[in-house]
Amino acid sequence: MNTPRDPLFDRRHILKWAGASAAFAGVPVLTAAGATHPAASQEAFFDIRRYGATGDGKTLDTKAIQSAIDEAEHAGGGTVLFPAGMYASYSIHLKSNVAIYLDQGATLLAASVPLEGTTSGGYDAAEPQGAWEPYQDYGHNHWHNSLLWGENLHDVSILGPGRIWGKGLSRGHDRDTDLPDTTKPGVGNKAIALKLCRNVTLSDFQILQGGWFGILATGVDNLTIDNLRIDTNRDGMDIDCCRNVRVSNCTVNSPYDDAICPKSSFALGYPRSTENLTITNCFVTGNYEIGSVLDGTWKPMPPSFAGRATGRIKCGTESNGGFRNLTISNCVFESCRGFALETADGAIVEDIVFSNIAMRNITQAPMFLFLGSRMRGPKDAAIGTLRRVILSNIVSSHAGQLPSLMVGIAGHPIEDVKISDVYLHQRGGADATMAAIQPPIKENAYPDPGIYGELPASGFYFRQVRNLEVSNVEVATEATDARPAFCLQDVEGADFFRVRVPSGAIAFDLRAARNFRSFGSLSLPDARLDVAENRKI
Repeated sequence: MNTPRDPLFDRRHILKWAGASAAFAGVPVLTAAGATHPAASQEAFFDIRRYGATGDGKTLDTKAIQSAIDEAEHAGGGTVLFPAGMYASYSIHLKSNVAIYLDQGATLLAASVPLEGTTSGGYDAAEPQGAWEPYQDYGHNHWHNSLLWGENLHDVSILGPGRIWGKGLSRGHDRDTDLPDTTKPGVGNKAIALKLCRNVTLSDFQILQGGWFGILATGVDNLTIDNLRIDTNRDGMDIDCCRNVRVSNCTVNSPYDDAICPKSSFALGYPRSTENLTITNCFVTGNYEIGSVLDGTWKPMPPSFAGRATGRIKCGTESNGGFRNLTISNCVFESCRGFALETADGAIVEDIVFSNIAMRNITQAPMFLFLGSRMRGPKDAAIGTLRRVILSNIVSSHAGQLPSLMVGIAGHPIEDVKISDVYLHQRGGADATMAAIQPPIKENAYPDPGIYGELPASGFYFRQVRNLEVSNVEVATEATDARPAFCLQDVEGADFFRVRVPSGAIAFDLRAARNFRSFGSLSLPDARLDVAENRKI
C-alpha cells in the first residue's frame, strides 16, 4: 500500500535511538486522515494531537493524552508522541510497553488546582495506606497523586528532549500550617511516580519545578535514568527500594532539598533494600535560582541564601531495607551539602564505593557517614550495620567549618572503612575552645551533620569506628585553626599512612583509641599505640 505517511509520524530515528519496542506484526499506524493501515515498517506512533490535544497551555489535554497512551497499549505497545507545544494536564496513567516521547519544544505542564475558570477537578487521589504510613514522610507513601504515574508496569520509557513543568504541583506542605496540603482534594505533588515496576528508562528530558519529588521510584528494578536536567523546588530524584539502577550524566539543581537521594523506606509495607546502584557522571548543586540552569543563565541564589543550600547526594534518611553494592563516581558537587551515607532505621549498609569526586563550596560536612538508632519502623527491627566502605580520589575545596564525620554508636560501630587519596580544603578559623568540645550523643536523632553543633576537628571526626584505614590524605585550612586535623573517639584499629596537616597544627586528638598507628608522614613522627586516652600527636 503506497498511502503517504504524515510527516509527524515518520520518525524512525526516534525508535532506533530510544530502543522503544513497537515492532509488532500488524500494528496499525494512524494516517493524517485518521484511518489505519498496516505499516510496512511495523512502527507505531501515537501523536496526542490526533486524539484532540491542543497544546495551547490553557486547555486541559489529559483526556487526549490518556487516549493516545491507552490506544498504544491496546495495539501491543508503541510511542506516544508529544510534538512541540504546551500540554496542560492532570494525572496521566503510564502503561506497559508504551514510551512517552517529548519532542523538541514540547512541554507537559502540570495544571493548577483548580484549573483556571473551573471549580473542581485535579490529580488522582492519594491511595490509602496501611499501618506503616508513619514510618516515612507522607510523600513516600503515595504515588497516584502525581502528574505521571505507574504501578506494576513493565517496559516503560519517558524520553526527551522536551520538558516536564510541574508548575501546578505542590511542594508537599502548606506553608502556613506545615501540614501535607496533598490531603486536599485534587492536589498532586510529584512529577513522575513509579511503584513496583521493571524495565524503566527515563532519558534526555528536563524537569522544572518537580514538586515534592521530581522522580519517585519505589520498588522499581532495572531502572535507567540518563542525561536528565532537573531544576526543582524539592528533591530531584528519590530511588527507593530499587535494584539494578543506573543513574548517569544528570544535572540536578535543588536548592531547597536533596538532588539524588537513594532510600530504602518501609513504604511498600515491608523492608526492601536498594542495591546494585551506580550513580556516575552527575553534577549536583543547590546554588542556582530555579529555572536558571535549564535556560542556561545560571543565576546564583541571593547571598542571604548562603549556607542553606541542600542539593546533595544522600543515601537516607529513610533506611529500613538497607543499601548494598552502591557505586557513586565521577560526580561534581557545587555549593551544596556533601555526601551522606546513613542507616538510622535498621538498615544493613555494606559494599559502598564513593570515588573520583570533585566538591566545591560545600556548606556542611563534605562527607557524613552515620549509624544511628532512630528506628522509625516496626518495633522488632534491630539496629543496622554500616561496613565495607571505600572513599577515594576526592577533592573538596572551600568547605565550611564542619569537618567530615563518621559516627556510629556504642556496641554498633561503623566498620571496615578505607579512605585514600583525599584533599580536604576547609574554611578553618576555629579557636582552642572549639578544639576542646565534647560532641553530644545523638544516635536517635534525625541524621544530619548539624545535629552535633561545633566539632573538635578541622578535617575528620571519627567516633565508634572499627578497622579504619586512611592513606594519602591532606587536610588544609584557609584560616589558622586550633583544632586537630583528625579527632578519634572510641576508635579501634586505626591505620594512618602518609597524611598531611596544616603547618603547626595538631594531627591527632586520640580520645579513647586502641590499636592506633601513624607512619610515613613527612612532618609527623611514626607512632604505634595499643591504647591512647586523651593523647595528642
